Amino acid sequence: MNSGQPELAAYIGLDWADEEHAVCLRVAKTNEIREFTIKQDSKKLHDWINNLRQEFGGQNIGIAIEKSRGGLVYALMEYDFIILYPINPKALAKYRESCCVSGAKDDPSDAALLMDLIHRHRDRYTPWHPDTVETRTIQLLCEHRRTLVDEQTSLTNRLEALLKGYFPQAIDWAGDLKTVQACDFLAKWPSLSSVQKAKPTQLREFYIDHSCRRSELIEKRVRDICDAKPLTKDNAIIQSSILMVRATVDAIRTILGAIKLFNQEIEDVFPKHPDSELFQSFPGAGEVMAPRLLAAMGSDRSRFDKAAEIQQFSGIAPVTKKSGKMHYVHRRYACPRFVRQSFHEWARLSIHYCEWAQSYYEYQRAKGKRHHAAIRSLAFKWIRIVFRCWKGRTPYDEDVYMDSLRRTKPDWAVQSGLLKKVA
Repeated sequence: MNSGQPELAAYIGLDWADEEHAVCLRVAKTNEIREFTIKQDSKKLHDWINNLRQEFGGQNIGIAIEKSRGGLVYALMEYDFIILYPINPKALAKYRESCCVSGAKDDPSDAALLMDLIHRHRDRYTPWHPDTVETRTIQLLCEHRRTLVDEQTSLTNRLEALLKGYFPQAIDWAGDLKTVQACDFLAKWPSLSSVQKAKPTQLREFYIDHSCRRSELIEKRVRDICDAKPLTKDNAIIQSSILMVRATVDAIRTILGAIKLFNQEIEDVFPKHPDSELFQSFPGAGEVMAPRLLAAMGSDRSRFDKAAEIQQFSGIAPVTKKSGKMHYVHRRYACPRFVRQSFHEWARLSIHYCEWAQSYYEYQRAKGKRHHAAIRSLAFKWIRIVFRCWKGRTPYDEDVYMDSLRRTKPDWAVQSGLLKKVA
């Protein structure tokens, strides 16, 4: 067994559910197994945990559970004698298949399998330790903000599809559909007939009030509005679409306000974090990506021992499958989506702020890789650098990395011509 693992007085598998949780407990000394359920009630849950403390004299108890977020985990992490082992649902599913070929499944059996995983194979799993309050605050703020951005994208896609069906000109006249300007335009003029009733002076004032200072663009839009012809005159389509557009615009406006609040909160919290300067030092991180990189890495330096662990955990590292003459490489799907997005999106932004990153991306493209594959390759390289800076608590220094490239002369830096540019 891994010497880093704590001694446990009991092993527990907990299969959570909305109404009640299935529990399988094995006592370490006697190997006695107990199976029971606990109602989804905070008082009963805390009473059960306190009974465990009394029964086992405050000794460590391991609990395997399928997730590392949610009310149940938040309750369990308050107790210092509880050692949590989050199990990937895919790992549990594969273990279930190996133990039950028929594919039969229920909550008590899953709880028993979770218990068995940490009882027999605990050396394969790392105990989960909650990060600091400051770090978890930034993590949750960034993840919730990203959820809102995804919802905003979904709503704007719906809005664009609606407009294409009866009022396609608005996609150009309203501007970016993710902005307040577009919401105001469509709330004021949800159809071609309504905007054509507006006076040219009203249209000019609208664009100027929304910080559009390009007089040529304003005059072009005014002329286009006067000359436009309707895509359809079917009143059934127009009236129903107008109602849906207004409802969608209201939803987008609400989400825009919520994103603004999250941005303000992150701007207030992030600079106070002890690692904020470190993550702000990376090219292209900025006020959005720097907090997200911190959220992805956390502040627990014992969580990762080497960069490869982050590359695999984040989903940036590819998966290789070999069997005989077959050799297949594909991108990793079983990973935290937010973490993968954070590294991928930041790597894409870094191209515009870092000369070697741009050269490396162009080198990968010249080899025949598609855009996103080249970005993943760049992110893979960036993670090594982030890990070294994070582990050593040292901000990124471009000059230091460029000096290392001049010394080692990697093939990509030579072939891309980067070393000649910076010689």
